[in-house]
Amino acid sequence: MLPHLPFPARLLISSIALASAGAAVADEPTTLGTVTVVGDAADSYRAPTASVAGSDDAPLLDTPASVSVFNAQLLQDQQARLLSEVLRNDASVGESYAPVGYYENFVVRGFSLNAANSYKINGRTIAGEQNVALENKEQVEVLKGLAGLQSGVSDPGGVVNYVTKRPRDIRSVTVTADQDSGRSLAVDVGGFFGAEQQFGLRANVAHEDIRSYVDHADGQRDFASLAFDWVIDPRATLQLDVEYQAREQRSVPGYQLLGGSELPHGVNPHDLLGYQSWSKPVRMDSLNTSGRYTYLLTDDWTARLGLSHSQVVIDDYSAFPWGCYGAASCASTAVPNTFSSEGDYDIYDFRSPNDTRRVDEAEAALSGRFDLAGLRHELDLGLSAQRRTVDSHDEINEWVGSGNINAAPADYTPYSGSLTPSYRHLDSRQYGLFVNDRVHLSERWQLLLGGREVLLDEKTFDSDGDTTRHTRQWKFLPNLALVYQPWDNTSLYARYSKGLALGREADWYTTNAGDTLAPTISRQVEVGIKQDWQRVSLGAALFQMHQGYQYSKDNGDGTLTFVQQGEQKNTGLELTASGRASERLQLSASVAAIRAEVSGSGTDAYDGHQAINVPKLRASLYGDYSVPGVDGLALLGGVQYSASKYANRAGTVKVGDYAVFNAGSRYTTRIDGYETVLRLSVDNLFNKAYWRDVGEYMGDGYLFPGAPRTARLSATVNF
Repeated sequence: MLPHLPFPARLLISSIALASAGAAVADEPTTLGTVTVVGDAADSYRAPTASVAGSDDAPLLDTPASVSVFNAQLLQDQQARLLSEVLRNDASVGESYAPVGYYENFVVRGFSLNAANSYKINGRTIAGEQNVALENKEQVEVLKGLAGLQSGVSDPGGVVNYVTKRPRDIRSVTVTADQDSGRSLAVDVGGFFGAEQQFGLRANVAHEDIRSYVDHADGQRDFASLAFDWVIDPRATLQLDVEYQAREQRSVPGYQLLGGSELPHGVNPHDLLGYQSWSKPVRMDSLNTSGRYTYLLTDDWTARLGLSHSQVVIDDYSAFPWGCYGAASCASTAVPNTFSSEGDYDIYDFRSPNDTRRVDEAEAALSGRFDLAGLRHELDLGLSAQRRTVDSHDEINEWVGSGNINAAPADYTPYSGSLTPSYRHLDSRQYGLFVNDRVHLSERWQLLLGGREVLLDEKTFDSDGDTTRHTRQWKFLPNLALVYQPWDNTSLYARYSKGLALGREADWYTTNAGDTLAPTISRQVEVGIKQDWQRVSLGAALFQMHQGYQYSKDNGDGTLTFVQQGEQKNTGLELTASGRASERLQLSASVAAIRAEVSGSGTDAYDGHQAINVPKLRASLYGDYSVPGVDGLALLGGVQYSASKYANRAGTVKVGDYAVFNAGSRYTTRIDGYETVLRLSVDNLFNKAYWRDVGEYMGDGYLFPGAPRTARLSATVNF
């Protein structure tokens, strides 16, 4: 068949035919695979450098912080499509309100990340209310812990940074399919041009038909990106990046505790809770652009200028299950903001269209090396400015009927009211002056003296345009570290840092609903050791973090007030390893033991025990073993383990521990002279039922079941 066409063309045509056939039999049981075409893979899962900690491609061995890096080969072998599928490799990271079909949120070291300031692309802050595409990403970096020096105002959990692929000579096509008839097509093309090859371009384009394991939760995604590099002259370079994604998929809501004290039972991960035929897929249109100009002033000094713009527009028309007031059994529910003891819940017509989040950022910096007082200094200093705005309608959230967790609900009549005009809710501006000086005290000792002076100027508005809150605050955020390198391949470090996090908005059912509390101070002490042993990077970090505690406090008269009282202290130990353990075995592994405890909250039930949604122990292992005697064949697989964790703040309801096993293979060959890599992966091999996420969102607790067994097949072709 197709005998006169080259293999890539035959692959492309066959895949389109496969996609069409899949659409025709979408209602029949089908097991398909994933076909992925990518460029050359890295030698191993080990990544020796990262930029998330503040310096361009700084060696991890010299970085006095806990940083995880997941490179392109690991992402390809695991066939990762979402950030959650990447971060499962880090035991310090868990999900925190990450519904299928919605943008994902995470908790790092026991503290939640913030969509306003915890996510970056190439070091520039983006609107975190999006699922960032991975087709054009070279690696994903996670700085764990306080990032005041790197990001200014930010939550204490850390920062996630996506690094985009740069131009190179590449031509590849990616066709995907999975067991639920999901399929996608992607193209990765790049090269250099110009009289001296001084211009480089790389384009990534993808389309995905999303077929979720959850009923009624299918969707689609279109993505395009362009990376441009220009070597203007031997001293000056310009890098530009732009990416656009249109994604729509019906959001899958979470469960709530039954009567506030019991886990839901009889849960089927394939069910869409509260399904209504009139609800629509959540649509997210995201645009991320950035530019960076670098100029080498001298052999020792470099100036750089960075600009970025990020925008996300979310259209949400959902049927949302929440609480229990309308059903007959709700009258006996002790805690009304949960499902009833019998599993009944209310269904709301939720509408929040044209919800627009924008982030604009600029940074000018100077880096250099010099000698002073007989000591070698590496200095990085600069100025930054950032603006974040939120424009939207007042959301509609109207009760339309009730349902039960063990039965499909009736199809109710949607709310007939209309939206109010859109207006600006938030205008947040942040200005910073940062400096970091690495002082070489001797051949083995280094002292890092750094910090960022931050001005936060933030306003919130009502629908009439009147200012409801104006926060203006200066704060200096120090970052101090001492590094000792007894050998060239080993570093020991101690680090102290201080952070400033945005105060949370009061929950809607409190007496001060809509008010935003003042920013909170966080502190961290961390000691660690890193070693590059042969081709494996090993690390251990011991940390303690403090953050003000925010929650809705019972006033004793049937009302609640959102307060900042007491603190949460997280103490933990992290162990990591990545790289080649032998010629045939490469691995990525991590273990995290965290004690997260609240004290002084004023509510005795919340103090003195493990915090909600934070297991005391979590571990992750993934390996790649090249089979002897069969050239190009490797066995892949691993396991993610989580200890039990509390599903409410009072620590009276706990979900069990779990271990999820994954398996797969990779086979590299040549077909018609083209390099081809076939990958098979099966996640949750033994179809384990478990609760993956039991955190809170906007003051309410939700429980999300883990995904059942899923299989993907991919083929990677370069031509």
